[in-house]
This record gives sequence, C-alpha cells and structure tokens, in this order.
Amino acid sequence: MTTEIAIVDASIGETPAERNLTRELDGSHVTTTTYPVSEGRFPPSAAGDAWRYDGVVISGSQTSVYDDESWIHELTAWARDAHRADVPMLGICWGHQFLAQALGGRVVDMGEYELGYRVVDRVGDDPLFADVSASFTAFQTHSDRVAELPPGAIELARNGRGLQAFRLGSTYGVQFHPEYDRETAEWVIGNKDLGADRLQSVRRTITDENVAAAREASRVFENYRRIVAEHGRRPQRTL
Repeated sequence: MTTEIAIVDASIGETPAERNLTRELDGSHVTTTTYPVSEGRFPPSAAGDAWRYDGVVISGSQTSVYDDESWIHELTAWARDAHRADVPMLGICWGHQFLAQALGGRVVDMGEYELGYRVVDRVGDDPLFADVSASFTAFQTHSDRVAELPPGAIELARNGRGLQAFRLGSTYGVQFHPEYDRETAEWVIGNKDLGADRLQSVRRTITDENVAAAREASRVFENYRRIVAEHGRRPQRTL
C-alpha cells in the first residue's frame, strides 16, 4: 500500500525546500506531491472528493505567519479543514508557527534571530520523537516563535528560546529544521543580512560534528511516515 503525502511549500522563490522535503519523505511505498502555495497552488480540500492524501507536510517560509497575505489566509482555512478531518500534518519552522496560529495559538516576533545549530530538549514522550535523544542537535533559522499553544495542544520539545515542538490531535509542529543538510545551512546563512560578526559566529556552528549530530533530528520524518501509515489503518473522521 502506497502512502501519499502532500508537501505544502510555503517558501518564496527558488529555495531548497522542495528538494529537502522530497529527499526525506520519498521512499519505499511513499510518494509526494508538492504545492507551491505562495504562488496560489493549493492541495484539494480535505473535505472534498478530490482529496487523496494520507498526510501533509508544511515547509518553512521567508514570510511571517501573521503577514496579511491572501495565500496565507486561504491556507489557514484549508489547514483548519484538514485538521478537522484528522489528516496527520507536520509543520516545520514557519509551518510549525502557521499550524499553531491557524488552530488558535499565538505567534510573536522574537526581536532577534535564532540561527545555526542548536540543542533542543524533548519534553515527555511522543511517537514523533521515537529513537531521538532527550537532547539533540538541529538547525534553527527563525525570528518568530509560538508564544501560546492552541487550546488542548501538548508541548513536545523546547530550548532556551522557547517552544520547539507541539502536538494537537494528529497535527504536529517542529520549530527546528530536521531536513537541513550542510549545503542548505550554508545557503541560509549566505542569504541573511545580520552583520559580518554575527554571520561568522553562526558559520562556526557548521562543523562536521554538528552536521552529523543533526541527522538524528531527521528521524522525525521516519517517525512521521510511520504515524501516517498507522493512522491510515484507523477509521477516518469526516467533516
């Protein structure tokens, strides 16, 4: 049985988002379809007959989730329908913030960037973090954060900058980037305008040791695929 996952690519312009997510999600018995939502291309509604996906992954973006953009408003309505239909969703960075806000949480400007390889601490146990250490390394690049979780959501991970992962029903969000490789980390830093000293300090986090350690965080994708497959064996909730 093949699992079909919709990749909601919220990035703007040419980015590594689709390449990275396709690499981590595609595989034996898993296929993906990418929708560049910032260009106005959306997956079908989970409430309609055209819906065929078992799960959804929402990427990062250069925007803020609270920006007054028509595509963000449209995606909000779409995501709420998918959540009500109990579709397993995984939001990454912007996607994490977006899902938190769409489902009733609050996202705020941090006033600074968290950038580079950082340590994240798990809070409790959840299938999304199976075989992931209690403290693990992952790449971060964000200047907004989830300040309040949606009602009923459970915190799954955090670090010194705040919330790093949550779950609400079948919806998950992770603030860190489990899909980033060294090439992407260097690309992101090269596109930040933060001053030479700050960028140099961030570049010093891109070491062989940190890049190798961060591969542990990518187990989130294997675990998510397992969650989606097991979810597909359960009776589905309808809108």
